[in-house]
Amino acid sequence: MSPEKQFTETQKAAMVAAIQEAEKNTSGEIRIHFDRHCGCSAFESATRTFARLGMSQTALKNGVLIYVALEDKKLAIIGDSGINEKVPADFWDGIKDRMVERFRAGEICEGVCEAVLETGVQLKHYFPYQEDDINELPDDISFQK
Repeated sequence: MSPEKQFTETQKAAMVAAIQEAEKNTSGEIRIHFDRHCGCSAFESATRTFARLGMSQTALKNGVLIYVALEDKKLAIIGDSGINEKVPADFWDGIKDRMVERFRAGEICEGVCEAVLETGVQLKHYFPYQEDDINELPDDISFQK
């Protein structure tokens, strides 16, 4: 089954709403991408997806991708260079650990939404929202074709 068909329209809307809510407090840009399989490590697939989606095009290099390979049960969170220069090396580990807990309970949508919201809270410390901020990337989830 394609990744897109694994979620209801309500679940997809909830994930987009989580992105919009998270981005209210930060100039960071957050996207979610689902694949069936990653074919290699989740980090490698996430890095390629990050580039393909144009996530590095933000002015402050503060894009974040939450990547999930559903059938492989793998995930990665990728931050652009502007974020990675400011955050500790284990910055994403706690968020990923909580996602894994929710995924094990069969709560994929909920785990992703919580990860997005927590990412927004964390990004606010490093990239607080400014009045002149523009939304540089679509508030969207994407799926493997």
